[in-house]
Amino acid sequence: MGRLDSIFESGDEPIVNEIVVTEVRSGLVQIEEPILARLLAPMEFIQPGPESAMLAGRWRRAARDRGATLSLPDSLIAAAVETVGAAVLTRNVRDFALTPVRVITY
Repeated sequence: MGRLDSIFESGDEPIVNEIVVTEVRSGLVQIEEPILARLLAPMEFIQPGPESAMLAGRWRRAARDRGATLSLPDSLIAAAVETVGAAVLTRNVRDFALTPVRVITY
């Protein structure tokens, strides 16, 4: 949890939405679920609205027009982040590079 600790220590406030939680949970075995729940407890949970959905759709269309594929989950995560002025913390730099959001890797 070193990266997460440094986020809290720097004064940043990590946020998540249902898409992030769903993606993370789908990669876990049942016994790891309580660990995820404890990890999520101090985080702000955001609910993107229609503005985020429209933005995600525009970005998916723009990527498709360039011959690239921006997944629905990644587009929605990026749009939610953009709407609140945050950054995406991910190893998936390639896909998020299809959007204008700030990306932090680990």
